[in-house]
Amino acid sequence: MRKLKLQMQTTANGFVGGPNGELNWMTWNWSDDLKAYAADLTTSFDTILLGRKMADGFVNHWTNVTKNPADPEYASAKIFVDTPKVVFTKTLESSAWANTVLAKGLLADEVSTLKKKAGRDIIVYGGAGFVSSLVEENLIDEYNLFVNPAAIPEGLTVFGKVKNMLSLELVESRSFECGIVLMKFIPKT
Repeated sequence: MRKLKLQMQTTANGFVGGPNGELNWMTWNWSDDLKAYAADLTTSFDTILLGRKMADGFVNHWTNVTKNPADPEYASAKIFVDTPKVVFTKTLESSAWANTVLAKGLLADEVSTLKKKAGRDIIVYGGAGFVSSLVEENLIDEYNLFVNPAAIPEGLTVFGKVKNMLSLELVESRSFECGIVLMKFIPKT
């Protein structure tokens, strides 16, 4: 069965965005070792999950990057554009984006169906509300949290809807030259 992996940036105190989604705390200048790690992670999946709120910005941003082969993010952008995407929505009737289908059923049922399909793993990048719902339903099999060397006084978290304690096992920890630290967890069984 395929795994659902989360890749998300966080502050040192666990926020994934400021109170209004601000990302000014993020380390934008990734070091080569972090870029290589993230590139390796992209080879492990063949499906991207997105919530409706994040889909438009995500798809349009990476589509625009693919228009300039000289852009340093071009290779990543090609992967994000070419990889099939599933957008979870209760309001959209059709997809406005290429290589994208809509999932309109119950979150747990839709993710379970995707996990049972043949192929490589599945990845989700955010946003906070959508990932919170995945965490609440205990659907994430691997947490790749990129902890930035910053703390903010308040903000958005993906663990705010946890009903009971979520026990995680640390399977990898690694620091990168730019100051970001990877904390990779899997749920304890």
